[in-house]
Amino acid sequence: MDINNYMNIKLNGKDHLTKALTISQLLSELGIVSERVAVEVNRRIIKKADFDNYPVKEGDIVEIVNFVGGG
Repeated sequence: MDINNYMNIKLNGKDHLTKALTISQLLSELGIVSERVAVEVNRRIIKKADFDNYPVKEGDIVEIVNFVGGG
């Protein structure tokens, strides 16, 4: 793997290498459906409407929480 094209971020508390440039790309890379998650970057909650344009940067701390339905 050529790590020159990757950024290192913290994802849910663990080091993670990514090529994603936006939150939407990160979710896609992880195989996560954006409608069922909340995303926080550097302790700031990101609105779903901003996922396509919100940049992922080297060293970002990203938390992704999946919503699970049930009853």
